[in-house]
Amino acid sequence: MECVPMPRAGVTPERVVREAALLSDEEGFDALTLSGVAQRFGVSVPSLYKHVEGLGGLRRSVARAGAQELGACLREALDGRTGPDAWRVFAHAYRRFAHAHPGRYTALQRAPLLPSGTEEAPLSPDPVSVLAEVLQGLGVAESRHVPVMRALRSALHGFVDLEANGGFGFPADVDTSFDVLVESCVRMLVPGADEHG
Repeated sequence: MECVPMPRAGVTPERVVREAALLSDEEGFDALTLSGVAQRFGVSVPSLYKHVEGLGGLRRSVARAGAQELGACLREALDGRTGPDAWRVFAHAYRRFAHAHPGRYTALQRAPLLPSGTEEAPLSPDPVSVLAEVLQGLGVAESRHVPVMRALRSALHGFVDLEANGGFGFPADVDTSFDVLVESCVRMLVPGADEHG
């Protein structure tokens, strides 16, 4: 009689993605492998294929989970705020998320959320929709949302990426520099706005 190994209890698609997200935060998104995740569960790599569509599918799932977590963090931080203060809170929450979850944050920037020709349920809350609400509260015309979002995302991502990779060599306080960036964006969004106004 041939012994067939029983699948380890508790291995589910959700748990696989959660472990992959933790692994990417600990070791870096580029270090995320199916074998690394399989080791965490004490299973063989082929047994993960019941739960994810290969490494590409796992990376997309980590990016999608990260986007959902970031959206939830942003929504919670805003807590009903509007106007320039909403942007300030959004920017600081975005930076905190990038610090706390470096692997997931990298996944958001690098892994396409969907392979071409695939449909999935929309994210809720979605970081983009949260930012759109901030812009709406600032009176930015909807026709300008996409270019303004791109500019703001570029500013935030550029800063946190430089920060994460040791790109700020001068002995000046990095938090103060981030505040300068955030306030510069306020002045772009609301011409004539005074600092913390």
